[in-house]
Order: sequence, then C-alpha cells, then structure tokens
Amino acid sequence: MVRKEDDNMTTKDLAGKVALVTGASRGIGRAIALALSQMGADIAVNYRTQEREAQDLRSHIRELGVRCIVVQADVAAAADVSRLAEAVRKELGGADIVVNNAGIAKARSFEEITGNDWDETIAVNLTSAFLVIQAVLPSMRARHWGRIINIASVAAQVGGIVGPHYAAAKAGLAGLTHYYATYLAREGITVNTIAPGLVRTAMAAGLPQLNESLIPVGRLGTPEEVALAAGMLACNGYITGQTINVNGGRYMG
Repeated sequence: MVRKEDDNMTTKDLAGKVALVTGASRGIGRAIALALSQMGADIAVNYRTQEREAQDLRSHIRELGVRCIVVQADVAAAADVSRLAEAVRKELGGADIVVNNAGIAKARSFEEITGNDWDETIAVNLTSAFLVIQAVLPSMRARHWGRIINIASVAAQVGGIVGPHYAAAKAGLAGLTHYYATYLAREGITVNTIAPGLVRTAMAAGLPQLNESLIPVGRLGTPEEVALAAGMLACNGYITGQTINVNGGRYMG
C-alpha cells in the first residue's frame, strides 16, 4: 500500500528523509545539498575529485543540525555506485531522495569531437544516473516513498553550446525520467528532471562561448535558483515525469 502521509510536506518536512546528491562538492549540486539540508533532510554528499570542497560542505550542513556524510565515488563506474549506495544505507539508513547531478561539460564542436569525448560524456552525464537509480530503487520501493531528480540541461532542448555529446546525454536523462516515472508512479516514487539554462558555476566559467545575450532575462542563473526547484520536487508527491525548466526563458516549453 502506498503511504499518503507525506503528500503535503511543508518546507521543514524533509526531516527524517535522506538525500543523496551526486557531484555535490560545488555548483548546482552544492546548492541543492544545502537547500535540502535546510529543509531538514540528512545528506550524503558524493564527489569524485573535489575532496576539500566536499568536506567544507559537510561542515556547513552539520551546522544546520542534520546528519551528513561524504562519499568519494565515480558514479560512472558500477562498482563505485554499489559502494556509494551501501555507505548511504549503512551510515544514514538508505536514500529517500536522489539528485543525479554529477556531470561534465567539455566543449567540442562536431568537427572536433572524438569517440572518447562521446563515451566519457555519456558515461558521466547519463549512465551514472541509471546506475544510481538502479542502486537505490530497492529501498525506495520497500518504503513506498522516493524522489528521484535528474539534472539535465537546456542543451537537451535547444542543442546548446557545449557539443553534440553533451546535448545527447542530457536529452537521454529526459527519456530515463519518463520511463521510471511511468513504472514507479503507483509505488509512491516520483521521477522528474530539472533542465537548467546557463547558470553561474565553475563549469560554466570554462565555456568560452557563454554569452548572457542568449538569455531573455539578460543574466545568468544562480545555483540557488535551481536548488529551489529541487526542493519543490522533493516535497511534492503529485509531480512526476516532468521537466522543470530553470533557464531564464532560453527555452519556453
């Protein structure tokens, strides 16, 4: 039987929930981890290489009075994902909320792109989400409650400025979302995508083509504005299979 008591969460009603955020050491992932912790969730911070930043985030989150662990893992590798999921289960009791945020954006034109560029981007930006979802689903299904949030990009909708590998990987997240949302809807598990536009992050700073004139509102977004959408999805049991566009009007779907 699907539980109903959490359908009307307030901003503090993520207390007792555990959120795993991949690629959380900086940028959008960091902002989402902080936002969910401010809403009362315990947090598992995943990172691949940015250990100092991840540890700093843990300190900030623990100051809010919630639990927080840091787990190094390459979420594009199945063995690492299994280890990550087990660490979350052992130390926090398993993930109720998963934010698949880990990603890379190596700018390559269609003239420049190599097979290695393609394979790496698909693995980190798309395959990782599949691996993490598969790893956490058993505990979510047992509880009849879960929130899966995939961080895509406006590039999935307009092609973007990074390259075909990036656009294809991010578009793949929308298809992944639709599949899981369809089959899990009656189990109390929602699955949604957030598609940010150009957001002021270290990753975006590395894109020389980035131009604020591309954005109707005339400015870059902030990680915190994306995090607000993630918090809303974490608290809502009636939105599923959707793409929430946080892009300053770059794509009006």
